Amino acid sequence: MAKTKVAIIDDWQNAARGLIDWSPLAARAELEFFQRHFAAGEEDEAATLLADFDIVLLLRERSRFSEGLIAKLPKLKMLSLTGSRAPNVDLEAATKRGIICTLTSGGHSPAPAAEMALALLLAAARKIPQGDAAIRAGRFQQGIPPGINLEHRTLGIIGLGRIGAYMARYGHALGMRVIAWSQNLTAEKAKEAGAELVTKDQLFAESDAVTVHLVLGPRSRGLISAGDFASMKKNAIFINTSRGPIVDEAALLAAIREKKIVAALDVFDSEPLPSDNPFRDLPNTVLTPHLGFTTEEGLHAFYQPAMENILAFLDGAPKNLMNPEVLKRG
Repeated sequence: MAKTKVAIIDDWQNAARGLIDWSPLAARAELEFFQRHFAAGEEDEAATLLADFDIVLLLRERSRFSEGLIAKLPKLKMLSLTGSRAPNVDLEAATKRGIICTLTSGGHSPAPAAEMALALLLAAARKIPQGDAAIRAGRFQQGIPPGINLEHRTLGIIGLGRIGAYMARYGHALGMRVIAWSQNLTAEKAKEAGAELVTKDQLFAESDAVTVHLVLGPRSRGLISAGDFASMKKNAIFINTSRGPIVDEAALLAAIREKKIVAALDVFDSEPLPSDNPFRDLPNTVLTPHLGFTTEEGLHAFYQPAMENILAFLDGAPKNLMNPEVLKRG
């Protein structure tokens, strides 16, 4: 009897093999690792590459599994998804075809994403990318504008969930005033996290640095617009480590080009960032390729339970199902 075939895709950093012990699964299945992901419109390529696999493990939301792609994978029995949500998968289509979809728990630490936002804040405030570039170009301080102290300045946090609450702690550690806003945030919840609840308009007008920590959804898509950037202080820092589409990208580009603000971005509308994307040519930015959760510990927290979900499926006792109704199909 042929071994079950498992594809581990979306491994952009080619790191998955060394992050957990895959041997329990390798003893029972044939594993293959792929650095590439599959975006919308790449269904034919994905179907060709994944045609022989019974199980596919996806990393977060990098690949799209549409109804069209799912229909082209008749051998597919399971999608092992990472994280606590999967907007990139057509769950209804998977369920109709009897494909089990599992998630990892939402219990992974918020520290990697929050630390990334802190790193971007410090890099932008102290001109670290410019300093690094100057040294490598044979210069020293020439051409580098002075940075700013963060102590006694104001940090505005949009979204005060687990990650946002970590950022509030970091802000206080730096001696900053911390203010916050989101659509459902109450004064009591803000106070518990060590922040002062303000209006959205106040947050953008009063903050020396604004950091976004929201889940992308219908209410948050395009939430931050041109008017928000217009009200920001001159040379204020805008940080986004959440999701690109939360922000009106055209408005953000305009604000950067006008040298109204400094942007420190880990996420973009289109990922991987196209080579001709205008962000790449703007000087008053700090750009990173969606590294927020990609620490050794952060990736381990996704891959380990995702592998365990596959093992449970192979044992005939699937767990952490996103679509438990699929079991009723017999």
